[in-house]
Amino acid sequence: MKRTYLHVIMALFCLSLLMTSCGKDDPVIPNEEELITTLSYTLTSNNGNTLTLSFKDLDGDGGDEPVVTGGSLERNQSYTGMLEILNESETPAENITEEIEEEDVDHQFFFQTDITGLTVSYNDQDSNGNPVGLNTILTTGETGAGSLTIILKHEPVKEASGVSEGNITNAGGETDISVTFPINVQ
Repeated sequence: MKRTYLHVIMALFCLSLLMTSCGKDDPVIPNEEELITTLSYTLTSNNGNTLTLSFKDLDGDGGDEPVVTGGSLERNQSYTGMLEILNESETPAENITEEIEEEDVDHQFFFQTDITGLTVSYNDQDSNGNPVGLNTILTTGETGAGSLTIILKHEPVKEASGVSEGNITNAGGETDISVTFPINVQ
């Protein structure tokens, strides 16, 4: 009899644990990464010409191939660059750029190129004075062709050697998106 009573108490205890741990009011919610379907990098030259480099992958990883649009830049020119990041799988589209601005200390864009004379410098800072990369200055040199890769890191180590200058080597963190654009400098 005592043994049966003990089993009933243990069963009730386990059931109460199960019910309280699976409730809808559970405050532990995993921080899911945002789906990034669209990245646009709009470049405006000092003489007013505009080029938008774009990446669209509306179905996310897998499925259809993303559409990547590169372009041509003028040689020996400076461009103001503005990045826009969206999740267009939702209606209306979710503006992830705003989230990056709000969580600026946790994000940094990196720009890599194989085009001689093409450089990208940061034109914005997070609340701690470290670069973010939503706003940039892109400068071209002489004519050439190649690529420009834009990488968004989540929780990079911004104080690590070279990171504030745009060197991704010591950045750590997780890559939220990496896109390579074909570029011609004419």
